[in-house]
Amino acid sequence: MREFGKNEYENFIYVNCDHNSQAEELLRTDYDIPRIILGLKALSGEPIHPEKTLIIFDEIQEIEGGLHLLKYFDESPVKYHVIAAGSMLGITLNRVQSFPVGKVDIFHLYPLDFEEFLLAKGEDSLVEVMYSEDWTLIKAISLKFITLLRQYYFTGGMPEAVGAFVSREDPAEVRYIQQNIIDSYRRDISKHTSKVESIRIGNVFDSIPSQLAKENKKFIYGLIKSGARASQYEVSIQWLIDAGIVHKVCRVNKPGMPLKFYEDLGAYKLFLLDIGLLGCLADVPAVKLLVSSEALTEYKGAMTEQYVAQQLIAENFRPFYWSKENSTAEIDFLIQSEDRVVALEVKAEKNVKSKSLLQFVTDYPEIRGIRFSMLDYQKQDWMTNIPLYSINILPSYLKK
Repeated sequence: MREFGKNEYENFIYVNCDHNSQAEELLRTDYDIPRIILGLKALSGEPIHPEKTLIIFDEIQEIEGGLHLLKYFDESPVKYHVIAAGSMLGITLNRVQSFPVGKVDIFHLYPLDFEEFLLAKGEDSLVEVMYSEDWTLIKAISLKFITLLRQYYFTGGMPEAVGAFVSREDPAEVRYIQQNIIDSYRRDISKHTSKVESIRIGNVFDSIPSQLAKENKKFIYGLIKSGARASQYEVSIQWLIDAGIVHKVCRVNKPGMPLKFYEDLGAYKLFLLDIGLLGCLADVPAVKLLVSSEALTEYKGAMTEQYVAQQLIAENFRPFYWSKENSTAEIDFLIQSEDRVVALEVKAEKNVKSKSLLQFVTDYPEIRGIRFSMLDYQKQDWMTNIPLYSINILPSYLKK
């Protein structure tokens, strides 16, 4: 937000509402915009010009009625440009009695995806090569892509972790930052919930690595705690989803359009918001991801599906998955593209033997099949193999 204000406006005003008594007093008193603008000028020492100054409210959920204040900025005859952000807005939005519907544009920010990680590393030319879809050239430099993909698996996309890795390439510092982020989530859980509920939320959170390590990644309550039941933990899971800490990928009973119509709410997978945080939570040694030849295979179940899920969500796809009752047949992800369903199979390495995708597209010939693996690009009648490090081309590829 600061960068946006610096680059796109004459100046910007930044107000962090967390534990800021002056901001709280100013913003909670009433919704008199001229009075608030005068107060902001006094607090910041900066001029505020309509449409030329960006006003930034960070952690706005910490101010009672802060979200409702945005309505009055929108309705003000003098047009001020305002951005508000908060780390727990999903929780706050579920609890506020009044939200200015139609007055506020909501944007969801996700961790950096792999393309953005490459750009942060200064690898603009590699991004250009990726989008060129010159598969002969991509194959020739595939080892460089794989090396950077390993780094992304370790670092993930949390901006502070990426910034530290780009600047100093110190794995210990990156892990320290990731652990701090996880610890801050735990503090937020305790802050926003009761003692009993915070324990349950923490139990769900801690179970995610073991849930994803299973061959069948369907969420199992028994892995949280022996004898655990859905009735005990459904609210806890929803809290983590609303907070943006986990993503829920539901099963569909049939690969029909729209996929949402065939959603099975009782069967789902949970993915963490970031692959770097998953590695930290699971205590995966840095050397295993950055150096070991087994980096992309030993943790293939958890890390590779987490990576693909994270990229799909960042590209604004809503992923589902499909599995057949009383069978091991499963399609890792299903997404919608224009007017058709696309089946995505995920393989962490070059050993891609699996009958599920072939059988699936045979049974449903109208569905397009794509496999992500460490193999080079390959197009067949029933399926296209795209290297995992080229996943960001998927939206443009599907338009062809």
